Amino acid sequence: MEERKRDHIEMAFASQVTKEHSDNRFSYEPLLGTHQAKLQPFQFLGKTLSVPIWVSSMTGGTQLARTINSNLARACNEFGMGMGLGSCRILLDNDKHFADFDMRHIIGPNLPFYANIGIAQLEHMLADKSYPKLVELVNRLQADGLIIHVNPMQEWLQPEGDLLSRPPIEVIQEFLELTHLKIILKEVGQGMGTESIKQALSLPIEALEFAAFGGTNFAKVELMRSTAEEQELFAPFARVGHTAEQMLDTFNLLVNSGAQVKCKNLIISGGVQSFLDGYYYTQKSVMPAVYGQASGFLKFAQGPYEPLKQYVQNQIKGLTLAKAFLRVKHT
Repeated sequence: MEERKRDHIEMAFASQVTKEHSDNRFSYEPLLGTHQAKLQPFQFLGKTLSVPIWVSSMTGGTQLARTINSNLARACNEFGMGMGLGSCRILLDNDKHFADFDMRHIIGPNLPFYANIGIAQLEHMLADKSYPKLVELVNRLQADGLIIHVNPMQEWLQPEGDLLSRPPIEVIQEFLELTHLKIILKEVGQGMGTESIKQALSLPIEALEFAAFGGTNFAKVELMRSTAEEQELFAPFARVGHTAEQMLDTFNLLVNSGAQVKCKNLIISGGVQSFLDGYYYTQKSVMPAVYGQASGFLKFAQGPYEPLKQYVQNQIKGLTLAKAFLRVKHT
């Protein structure tokens, strides 16, 4: 105790904070909780999650992909999280990289696990009638369904990108009429504006994932792979987008306004820097929601499992403390 009190004295001046550092999203209620609080299991995507965390789509078909996905699937199994794979396009041609994505035996049968394909590939597959391959892919992976990532900005800026001939909403609507697959729709780092969110909500999809502006910016990633001239010319596009906060406000407003809503769940990703961001967004959502992270998990998933395990444990500790003593200020 004496040592602790000495630490308090020595650190008191260094720990001074100003009101500018206050997180005004929360009301701190120290009288209302306990340190024995626990996160309660809940239903999401038709299955039971233990924590409101989603492992957002990352990678596949690279040298490290199997290690990364295996570690992530193991963490999902241990802590009760859902997982979306990175683009599975490479599996449509051959099975060379199938093991990089084949994670059902690791994540287990009782947690959400989704395959992934891009809107440009889906458009092509509808045009040449090869879309049944996507059903086969989902079945082979024993996935619960398919994520369709919509990335027109990325494709346009990508040196070898596929250009769209049809508006993505038309492509998705056609595919939904042709298949019984469970579908999640997501962006890839720019987010969506009001009209796109409204259209997405009207689709009979399992979930909408924001992938909002503020996290990994794939428009910027592709610009970095371009020529110096193109980087200078098209750089303004990488600054266009909608943050998770903006999208959530729009989303809630549309749901509460009586807009047609067939979408069932929400995955909030893009710029989620901490468990407090995740807690804030999921508590503020008017629809069942989890928060997704990609880069945070990726940082710890490339080597041994233990650092990733410790990272997830700390996320859960932070969420538990927030649940016990913080209340979101609804504006």
